[in-house]
Amino acid sequence: MCHVIVTCRSMLWTLLSIVVAFAELIAFMSADWLVGKAKPSSSEDGDNRTGGSQEPYRPTLGIYGRCTRISHMQFSRRDTLCGPYAENFSEIASGFWQATAIFLAMGIMILCAVAFVSVFTMCVQSIMKKSIFNVCGLLQGIAGLFLILGLILYPAGWGCQKAVSYCGPYASAYKLGDCSLGWAFYTAIGGTILTFICAVFSAQAEIATSSDKVQEEIEEGKNLICLL
Repeated sequence: MCHVIVTCRSMLWTLLSIVVAFAELIAFMSADWLVGKAKPSSSEDGDNRTGGSQEPYRPTLGIYGRCTRISHMQFSRRDTLCGPYAENFSEIASGFWQATAIFLAMGIMILCAVAFVSVFTMCVQSIMKKSIFNVCGLLQGIAGLFLILGLILYPAGWGCQKAVSYCGPYASAYKLGDCSLGWAFYTAIGGTILTFICAVFSAQAEIATSSDKVQEEIEEGKNLICLL
């Protein structure tokens, strides 16, 4: 018989697992990893082709995408164009960024799988006599290691030609040049920290759902158990 067990700690772990997975996914897909030097108008490579706009604009560059402003001389307006600059994996600007993409993608896939499973931990707390919380916590720890590897390798690619075109000639491995870090990079770091917090907190969720008080509720024949 399925017993629905909801505790504050298990629910908090579930919500946090979902938030972490979405945060890392959004950061990975974003083009706001690097914020380029200010330019009056910009094309994909930062050339001022129209010469008609003096409003400063800072293009952004992600692992495989970018955002830049394109001026329309005919209508005297400017549009911000965002999208992937790489049509396939081999066109990603740096080998280090390719490795970053692999490690981040592996970590995010694990986090998304754990977030999906976490929703069902209210009904199923163990599988093959192993606690789902402990298994998920272990997977979150592994995902966190993948994320760390990706974030460490990412700055090594700042010396690639694509990054130099956005950040100036002084950009090199682990040196930003004229660029600054965008919100996506900080979101990825924050998500990585929260991933390890989730991994540790999963043990507390397991303790809460297997406590003596929960067992007493089960012995009383209750199918829905809600505890603070």
